[in-house]
Amino acid sequence: MNEPFDIQKYMAGGVERILRDSLQATKGNLRAQAFFLRFAKASKKAATKRSASEKEGLHVPAFLIASITSSCNLHCAGCYSRCNGATSDFEPESQLTSSEWGKIFKEAEDLGISFILLAGGEPLLRKDVIDEAGKRKNILFPIFTNGTFLRKDNLDFYEVHRNLIPVISLEGGRDKTDSRRGKGVYDRLLSAMEALTGRNLIYGVSVTVTSENLSEVTSEEYLRDLSARGGKLVIYVEYVPVTSESSGLALSDDQRALLLREVKHIRASHPEMVFVSFPGDEKSSGGCLAAGRGFFHINSRGGAEPCPFSPYSDRSVRDTSLKEALASPLFRALLENGVLIEEHTGGCVLFEKKKQVEDLLDRSEK
Repeated sequence: MNEPFDIQKYMAGGVERILRDSLQATKGNLRAQAFFLRFAKASKKAATKRSASEKEGLHVPAFLIASITSSCNLHCAGCYSRCNGATSDFEPESQLTSSEWGKIFKEAEDLGISFILLAGGEPLLRKDVIDEAGKRKNILFPIFTNGTFLRKDNLDFYEVHRNLIPVISLEGGRDKTDSRRGKGVYDRLLSAMEALTGRNLIYGVSVTVTSENLSEVTSEEYLRDLSARGGKLVIYVEYVPVTSESSGLALSDDQRALLLREVKHIRASHPEMVFVSFPGDEKSSGGCLAAGRGFFHINSRGGAEPCPFSPYSDRSVRDTSLKEALASPLFRALLENGVLIEEHTGGCVLFEKKKQVEDLLDRSEK
């Protein structure tokens, strides 16, 4: 008889692996090594806090995704955030203030959340919020950025705040990146990578994996190039179709299986880098990790959502604490009704089962 899946143990092991791989990836970089050693100690204390909450009946994940802005300076083809209305060219007044985000970051630290992924829109447009993140040395903040605001003349901040890790979005090489993000963007990103490496700063890349670029972005040639440019973290994010016309870009079951095999091989052949695949092998994690199982999402207006690809909320952190948001009726319903572990054909179960999520949201609000 199989033992029941232990999500807390799985995520704790994932955190330990990321830290171990990060220490391996930063050999020779004494300042980065010193930071990761301190963070490893803080991460163990955070895990103890999460375990204590678990015993009291509240599951606290190690990861939080925070979309700190809904504005962006680029118009990337097929952007899910623009298509669902979460991103625009302007900063609406309804967005959380920097002090409100600072409160969220403090609550996250008190709960034992170790990683907060800063997203948008383009998060570097909110320097005021980035400043608040820099104050929380016990939390690691990967910043998912289009990279166009990273320049040689503004990198001092990242030397002082080593807990902020730029993660630059790429689609592959020049042709695929410029095709989706705009002409000339790829060369600007190469300049940003050179500047970061020149300052001995840790950075990563986020690659949207589609049926068209899968072979390129997992190729040895591509990964050798990223490594030579100083990249230490690669996050593969499977493309989620936003329209029926773009559904052909989503990975097939065979391609998803191939990606998982490639990531396993790549981790062994490139120990100098850290590789994460999202949503990755959902079978090994017992199902989708959204809605607080492994992570959850706070949108730019404070809504607590299962994940960025499932923008539904029945609680706002403007009105409740982060702890109360984790216990929202919608999150509980998703966990208790088995939606997160249902069979599905795509990489994102909540996106595919959005009608069921909408039905559960309606019930939670009655």
